[in-house]
Amino acid sequence: MLTVTACTNAKPKDKPYKLADSGGLYLLVNSTGSKLWRLKYYFLQKERLFSIGAFPSVSLAAARDERDRIKKLADEGIDPAIAKKEKALQTTVAAENTFEAIGREWHSHNKGAWAERYSKDILHRIETDIFPEIGALPITAVKPPQLLAMVRKIEERGANEIALRAVQMCGQIFRFAIVTGRAESDPSRDLKGALKPYPKNHHPALEAKDIPSFLLKLERNEIRSYPRSIRTTKLLMLTFVRTNELISATKAEFDFKAREWRIPGEKMKMKRDHIVPLSRQAMALFKEQFGDTGDSDCKEQFEASEDSDWLFPNLKSPKKHMSNNTVLDVIHRLGYKGDMTGHGFRALAMSTIKEKLGYRHEVIDRQLAHAPKSGNDAAYDRAAFLDERKKMMQEWADYLDAALTSAQKKGKASPL
Repeated sequence: MLTVTACTNAKPKDKPYKLADSGGLYLLVNSTGSKLWRLKYYFLQKERLFSIGAFPSVSLAAARDERDRIKKLADEGIDPAIAKKEKALQTTVAAENTFEAIGREWHSHNKGAWAERYSKDILHRIETDIFPEIGALPITAVKPPQLLAMVRKIEERGANEIALRAVQMCGQIFRFAIVTGRAESDPSRDLKGALKPYPKNHHPALEAKDIPSFLLKLERNEIRSYPRSIRTTKLLMLTFVRTNELISATKAEFDFKAREWRIPGEKMKMKRDHIVPLSRQAMALFKEQFGDTGDSDCKEQFEASEDSDWLFPNLKSPKKHMSNNTVLDVIHRLGYKGDMTGHGFRALAMSTIKEKLGYRHEVIDRQLAHAPKSGNDAAYDRAAFLDERKKMMQEWADYLDAALTSAQKKGKASPL
């Protein structure tokens, strides 16, 4: 039998030669100096030759283990050569069937049945939270521990609902892989009970009494956020639209002469155009943002250009719009983590406008663009209660101005 020393010290000769070990295993020493493990074995009463690998990459002990495995396969009636090819094929398939590859295929398969805005949101979410963590893995190699590690990173941001949705999307991708023959199980099911609980259908929101101090902190900007980040937060508070509706706004959506922002239906959950009346304060901030994105003159009417005409472009990638974490980052750095979110401005506006300004629920609800709950509600067009909403939006902006002014008595910030 061979020894490691004998394998190491074997020198090349003019012609290849063999160093025998046992059980048909030998080391072929080529004239070029390469040393290759070979195994003679019998399958169906015929002598076969199997290539195991090169020494020293494959050690003597590893070569013997492989010899035993191969001979066992042959004894069980399995052709080792065919088994080797099948394993190589499986490795290739696994490399091609990564979680990201199948995830993108799943998204492409379904996007035709989704609203455009929803489709973009889904793609953004899997590209942001899922693919960077498990996308490069073969889908069959993704196990509950990898999924849980991905989820914990999302939960660390305080985004427990997003973590749950990420698991749900992973589950859909796994099930798509199962029905297309590229996976056998859905490991996301094993995460049940491991996710941090959160109050469903509830977004942390401030109360009316908290508005003055929040506005004062926002105006002072002692956290030194980018001006456009502060501006975006103010506009979200003034308009109380959904965060994605604001950060994905394009200049073409605004009509300054009519003092309206018309959000296209494909961006809305209702799938109908939505009108946001603009207060004087909102107009000023939108015009300021228009100038901040590169145009020196603040025209009365925004001019549409190409598809990349974002009003809030991403600073690092201008072809993309601002991240939906921008406002959340401002809120957290102001000291309101766990007490407020971008979506919380909607709840704050609803409760405060009803309590302090006395507007009817249906007027505020229509401005919030909630999906209709009945056939009668669905009959409302985009201009429902528009006159009242215009008046309400201006009164809401004036109320916020007054709240800031009351908080400024000991400060030097300028009004909203």
